[in-house]
Amino acid sequence: MVITLSDEARRILALFEDVTGAAGRDCLVEDDRVVVLVATGDMGEAIGPGGQHVREFEKQLGREAKLVEDAATAEDFVANALAPAAVFNVTISENGDTVAYAEVAEEDTGVAIGTDGRNIETARRLAARHFDVDDIQLT
Repeated sequence: MVITLSDEARRILALFEDVTGAAGRDCLVEDDRVVVLVATGDMGEAIGPGGQHVREFEKQLGREAKLVEDAATAEDFVANALAPAAVFNVTISENGDTVAYAEVAEEDTGVAIGTDGRNIETARRLAARHFDVDDIQLT
């Protein structure tokens, strides 16, 4: 699947890689934050000791950054995209549209949704870009 990045997104990914030493696979630029898809296995490097790398990245960027770790399967990808919410299970249904049903801990439902639905919308955008998932529903 080919993902087209804007010039700004490419610039942000280059900065992310320079500051953290981790590989960035995708970048969503939002109004007041960026979402960086981190290569599988690079999340520890991206965060750095005590969060040092991600804090420096945010400082240089001048806005908040949300990091999401890439995954090999749509189910694992959706769970990662909804983090830090505790996701127990993700089931993919392909009856017409491809829908991911994510079983989230009741106390983490608000975290998964985010303020004004921001977190789940970001997860939906990433899942659509990387796994052709049309929707994510919380159960």
